[in-house]
Amino acid sequence: MMNNYKSDLHIHTVLSPCGSLEMSPLTIVKTAKSKHLDIIGIADHNATHHTRLIRKLAQKDNIFVLCGAEVCTKEEIHCLAFFDDDDAIQNFQQYIDTYLPKIPNDVDKLGYQVVVDENEDIIDELPYTLLSGIDRSIDQVQAKVKELNGIFIPAHIERQMFSLTSQLGFVPFDMKPDAFEISKFCTKEKILKQYPYIKNTAIVQDSDAHFPDDIGIVSNIFQLEEVSFEAVRRFLNSSLAVNA
Repeated sequence: MMNNYKSDLHIHTVLSPCGSLEMSPLTIVKTAKSKHLDIIGIADHNATHHTRLIRKLAQKDNIFVLCGAEVCTKEEIHCLAFFDDDDAIQNFQQYIDTYLPKIPNDVDKLGYQVVVDENEDIIDELPYTLLSGIDRSIDQVQAKVKELNGIFIPAHIERQMFSLTSQLGFVPFDMKPDAFEISKFCTKEKILKQYPYIKNTAIVQDSDAHFPDDIGIVSNIFQLEEVSFEAVRRFLNSSLAVNA
């Protein structure tokens, strides 16, 4: 039997330099629970370091966590990438680290990049800015995500910065992601009117939350028999998601 699950797949933590210092793993889970979210995606800029802790904390509240990152490609296109197991998460983080330019983070201009524990104590600070584009194209990043059996979603595709349409001028006809994401400022009807050829791909709308109050401000309903990574992938690639 199918059940409805409320999801927000694009949430940043305190690790993202543009994220609020309030966005600790504990606060994110508490807020997601208060917003009645069943599934959340943790997607810091070019970093996965908080995903497993949030997954652990969220299990107590029966919230399922998609663990991944918001990758910035060579073209400066933002893409969500999620993975099912710790080996894949670690492999992808190593991939990002290999191709991330080693530009020292300017805290005064860009913000802090801190890793915290479940008690909200700082345990690490990443030295290189996470906002840079990695030295890999969107096609190469998508291929890597698929190699690791992940879920690949170009982010906020209608935005005028850091999106497919802002950087390429259009949504590529031959791109086959698991879904396309639109921001809270867009609608599915508007994006399909502009790019009708993506009608056979799922479209998700997420908060891109950088502050606690933004978590779940928009959301999706996933119809699943069970909550799992593979169930989410199957739904995104199903007619149920495409026609939602």
